[in-house]
Amino acid sequence: MDIEDLLPQEPTEGEKSKKESPLVSLEKDLELYADSIKEVAIDIMMEGISTYPIFIAHQHVVSIGELILNRDDLNTNWSIQASTLEEFVQKGIVNPEKKPLFLKSYKKPEDYMCVFVIVPEGANFIYYPYPKPKG
Repeated sequence: MDIEDLLPQEPTEGEKSKKESPLVSLEKDLELYADSIKEVAIDIMMEGISTYPIFIAHQHVVSIGELILNRDDLNTNWSIQASTLEEFVQKGIVNPEKKPLFLKSYKKPEDYMCVFVIVPEGANFIYYPYPKPKG
């Protein structure tokens, strides 16, 4: 699933009065954070920690992963924690029986960041493409 799938399409009449989706601010922050997140993903893979880095985007306190980008320090909307598929399975977020299904949908970590987005309504995985190098 790509971030565009989660962003609201044309709002209906009833939705127009609601405030902007939090995913709009998330997309802005992910663009800003992309280089840092990619660097951490490569480190996780190069150090043999995991071949499946996962980043948690949140606006509250979460008890998974390690904080790498703090929204309070960076004056942004979202904080990012770094984790791995192994930790998600260990903590029961990804059911061990569903792991093969997850791996099938997991996109190439050199091209996409796997982000577990936590909002008050729930949580979901998205794959956000790293910007193409300019030049």
